Amino acid sequence: MAEARKLRMGMVGGGPGAFIGPVHRIAAELDGQIELVAGAFSQSAERSWEAGVRFHIDPARAYADYRQMIEAERKRADGIDFVAIVTPNHVHLPVALAALEAGIPVMSDKPATATYEEALKLEAAVQKSGLPYGLTHTYAGYAMVREARAMCAAGKLGAIRKVAVEYFQGWLSGPLETTGHKQAAWRADPAQSGAGGAIGDIGTHAFHLLEYISGLKVTAINATLRSVVPGRRLDDDCNAFLRMNNGAAGTLACSQVAAGEMNELHLRIYGEKGSLAWRQQDPNRLIMKWLDKPEEIHHAAMNYLSADALAVARVPAGHPEGYLEAFAVLYREFADALIAWKQGQANPLPATLPGIEAGMRGMRFIVRAIESDRKEGWVEF
Repeated sequence: MAEARKLRMGMVGGGPGAFIGPVHRIAAELDGQIELVAGAFSQSAERSWEAGVRFHIDPARAYADYRQMIEAERKRADGIDFVAIVTPNHVHLPVALAALEAGIPVMSDKPATATYEEALKLEAAVQKSGLPYGLTHTYAGYAMVREARAMCAAGKLGAIRKVAVEYFQGWLSGPLETTGHKQAAWRADPAQSGAGGAIGDIGTHAFHLLEYISGLKVTAINATLRSVVPGRRLDDDCNAFLRMNNGAAGTLACSQVAAGEMNELHLRIYGEKGSLAWRQQDPNRLIMKWLDKPEEIHHAAMNYLSADALAVARVPAGHPEGYLEAFAVLYREFADALIAWKQGQANPLPATLPGIEAGMRGMRFIVRAIESDRKEGWVEF
């Protein structure tokens, strides 16, 4: 049963010059279940107020910092129902802890934290609080990702033998972080990004998608990291071999110095009967290749798809849905879970929505990749 009112969201981050903050806001409000009512949008009180004006919220609820927001909102009769964290990585843990300790659920951008040690603290806090915690691994919201996941779970490919994922971008092919570019600057700064550069920013997406769709878990990794651009302090390129828990072999490659590439996330899974392939830049199609029958192209929103895929389609087949809609799927599932939690249901988050476990594994991927690179060999995951 739906709540009579919209869920009230308080956002931390997402002020002037931000990329992901406005994406979160649009996605959260797309299905009409959530409204942005408060925020600490910037480290500058003035810029936070400016963002509040732009987002058409009560100026009194555009706060100077997240602590002030949480303290004020918890006292209001119409206070926020959850916090959305859309900041650079180093702020994720303190905001999440402050919200959880105040009894406020959390929806966070990925990765979960800046370091693995912080992730352990966050995991303990989420478990202690019993509050809903979601993580926006965006690509999990695509209908054809849900279809690929359902096909693997149903054994349509047979036993999985090999998995491969690539995530290539070219926007950091030069020293953009030295030019005043805000998004590049914090991603290249270990104090804000954490120990992972490309592996933290896009490698965690590739890693999550691989496990999310295949249903398998990585058990060991052999990774090589590089900082290609002179003077860059964090990795901007990664190649890794993987071992999966069913004995399958895997590869993961991510790069932000692949000149000419925009957002080329491409996943392939090979089983004994056939294989599947999905590309983020062509998200409404899933390619199936079979050992002994013709190749198939499955399209989003067609009635032959699984219930999981059809459940997240908003428009008829042939009307493309993309990044914002996939993002909105995760917020819709979080909203449904939050309503169920308010009605007394324990652990209401669906298996399709990434949460603290996905956050922990993503952070472990970062530290194990770094460890493997340092040792120049395999490490257990």
